[in-house]
Amino acid sequence: MSEINRIYDVVVIGAGPVGENVAERTRAAGLSTVIVERELLGGECSFWACDPSKALLRPVVARADARRVPGLSRAADAPLDVEAVLAHRDRMSSYWKDDDQADWLDSVSVDLVRGHGRLTGPRQVDVVTPDGDTVHLTARHAVAVTTGSKPALPPVPGLDTVRPWTSREATSADRAPGRLAVVGGGVVAVEMATAWQALGSQVTLLVREDELLERMEPFAGELVAEGLREAGVDIRFATSVTAMERIDGELRIALTDGTELTADEILLATGRAPATWDLGLETVGLTPGDWLTVDDTFRVTAVADGWLYAVGDVNRRALLTHQGKYQARIAGAVIGARAKGEKVDDSRWGAHVATADTTAVPQVVFTHPEVVSVGLTSREAEGSGRRIKIVDYNLANVAGAHQYTEDYRGQARMLVDLDSNTVAGATFAGPGVAELLHSATVAVAGEVPIDRLWHAVPAFPTISEVWLRLLETLRG
Repeated sequence: MSEINRIYDVVVIGAGPVGENVAERTRAAGLSTVIVERELLGGECSFWACDPSKALLRPVVARADARRVPGLSRAADAPLDVEAVLAHRDRMSSYWKDDDQADWLDSVSVDLVRGHGRLTGPRQVDVVTPDGDTVHLTARHAVAVTTGSKPALPPVPGLDTVRPWTSREATSADRAPGRLAVVGGGVVAVEMATAWQALGSQVTLLVREDELLERMEPFAGELVAEGLREAGVDIRFATSVTAMERIDGELRIALTDGTELTADEILLATGRAPATWDLGLETVGLTPGDWLTVDDTFRVTAVADGWLYAVGDVNRRALLTHQGKYQARIAGAVIGARAKGEKVDDSRWGAHVATADTTAVPQVVFTHPEVVSVGLTSREAEGSGRRIKIVDYNLANVAGAHQYTEDYRGQARMLVDLDSNTVAGATFAGPGVAELLHSATVAVAGEVPIDRLWHAVPAFPTISEVWLRLLETLRG
């Protein structure tokens, strides 16, 4: 056992995509930077979330689309090659090895300390390495906490004995369980129900609420529920789990309606919690296990002297990888500017201030049909105090949609702020709509006037023609 002391300009705790981007930006600003990681470099997104989940879903969605295309439907009726899908997932997850990530950190001159890092006081981080050594790190300018989030598990009797799946097991499993119960109605729940039903499981989706994707427009959840049922998923709304136990390898799940469900595995997709329990937050006046509240430059507001930053999921502003990386780019630029004594631009559109993670957050749900959204939903608009006009259009009436299928089912909704005459939000649900999302994001984030959108001409015949139809509907 040994103790080592090192001093850097910046210490980053957590080497997922967010931490890597913070470190790369501070290093590019000329600051010596070290990153600390206890698991795999690349984090949740690379190994247990974004990459593996989409690798599982892409073949499923592609086959579902092909089944509706004339000339392909009979060929697409063949079962998925599950072994090939899982092998593709393994490749996309780099076989759960992070050598490439380590090489990348070295290429941008960011030092790495593997081990469990904890704050021990202002600008101080201790790391216990896998060998049992302790590395004492001191930051001249900033410490950035980028440890992300973890599954939030409900307090259900028997939970600690049944070894439930979380999102990690759901994206890394090496076989399809015969019967899979999925608890939840959000993005992880519907995506994993989509994947594993197609890969051979009989999925039962247990939803506490009376709709899916409750944070999105109601029609989105309705279309996804329709698609899941057509695929064979048993959806039970207004249903919660009251207890569970495993008997002879079989799960017995007690439900609120008094019935019992039998399954081989159960996935708990019931939300996220901050990964801040064992970070030493108490040594700087914060509460372990809490989300970290930040300002628009990602400084933790409750810590004096402005040296502590929290970026990505841990600040709870937008729990999405692409939004965390956006935050990281801003935080890295802010830390670099402040270290050099430069003025940080605090104007609304300044390079050092985050806005998109609160006003223009794009999201894709990779189900069949796909769902995408950015900005406000109609329910959010109702409570915003803004004068909003809701514009709906049936995507089946767009010529380009029929290149996907003759019986295309989908819906588009645009929310227009009547005072600023700009798009405040947009939601699309249907096959192929993911490619509509960035145009909607540009419209919302850029506050493009409706009068100018008339001159953004969509190509024919593509689904993007829905923008023209929405504008025509708005005009009446």
